[in-house]
Amino acid sequence: MSAVFDKLRSLPSWAKRHRTLAVVSALIVTLGTAGLGFAACKSDDAPRGFELRVAVPTSQAGFSLALYQTLGARMTPGHEVTLISNGAVFDELDKSIRAARSSVHVVMYIWEKGAASDRVVAALVDRARAGIACRIVVDDFGSPDFDEDVRPQLAEAGCEVRTFRPILEGTDELARNHRKIVVVDGNMAFVGGFGIRDEWLGDGVTSESWREASVRLVGPAVQGAQQAMAENWQEAGGAFLPTEAFPRIAPLGAASVAVIGSSASSTSNRAERLMQLVFQAATRRLWIANAYFVPSEAMLSMLERKASEGVDVRLLVPSKEHNDSKASAGMQPLKVGSLIERGVRVLAYQPSMMHAKTIVVDDDLSVVSSINLDPLSSSKLEEIAVVIQDTTFAASLARTFEEDSARSERVER
Repeated sequence: MSAVFDKLRSLPSWAKRHRTLAVVSALIVTLGTAGLGFAACKSDDAPRGFELRVAVPTSQAGFSLALYQTLGARMTPGHEVTLISNGAVFDELDKSIRAARSSVHVVMYIWEKGAASDRVVAALVDRARAGIACRIVVDDFGSPDFDEDVRPQLAEAGCEVRTFRPILEGTDELARNHRKIVVVDGNMAFVGGFGIRDEWLGDGVTSESWREASVRLVGPAVQGAQQAMAENWQEAGGAFLPTEAFPRIAPLGAASVAVIGSSASSTSNRAERLMQLVFQAATRRLWIANAYFVPSEAMLSMLERKASEGVDVRLLVPSKEHNDSKASAGMQPLKVGSLIERGVRVLAYQPSMMHAKTIVVDDDLSVVSSINLDPLSSSKLEEIAVVIQDTTFAASLARTFEEDSARSERVER
């Protein structure tokens, strides 16, 4: 979730770190600006930052070229991609980390003590004591108690742990690392919206168990996740990763994949550009699940237009009762009204907090990411996304969307 929205749930940690006033003020400015932009920018000629105004090719080769021109990355064939729902990600992490033979690399926004942390820490400690290189980057804002509660056990075992952008007076507290990446041996990556905290442990259908989506990726594009980790590692003071962290990975599956990293920008970043490109690619179906729906005016207009053109646009968001961000919950109705008027089916997930960030486009294009459709992900945060072209994976993600929809209530104007 976005950096500030997370902190609205943890005022005691804020007070302890003397950060509350500055962050709340920044949030008001950020969302206030977004709201004003939503109200004011209605004509096609109004300035809105980046806006993709051209059609996106629907063929796999055409989309790959469009992706390259927009974001500098191409779809690469030869991948196995597995969808992981809810707390099952910790089963997969435990198994994969304990099987590591050369390295385990982690970038995490939220890491708090508890049962989830104990499980990941135990696996990392086991590998570090066996001589496996374990390198970990944790965001200082998202994990304010990590140094006291978690770091000592990891460091004692031999893990190299670094803090991303330590909070210092005069720094931009909103420019945080919201990526969630685990790379094992340079040839397997886990990416999604999860944090290492007990809310992510469960089944996603009970009130204290957050609904989440992640992927396990094997294939050449794992190097994109490793590169994203490496740039964060460098900024946190780490050395270049060794050659063996980037092994040659032979193609081994049917899916074509690109891994997209996004960083802060004074206008619109790669997260914003990616979302617009994927939305624009839809010709029949555009199913979006997102935790914090406060999109840019350009994205909102694009969704309105797609619905008006007959695309089956659906939006799955948290219910008001299970939204951990009062700010997002307050802004969300202002954004969805015009979509509902144009026939978009807006669904509020009822059992628990819906924290996933997924997209299904037509029959073969999918995205699983850490990106929220809010002003922070679109400008301030380090983010990561996996873009997948594969009919089997898209069908699996669509089934999950439909299962979640059955547990949701339709939002009416």
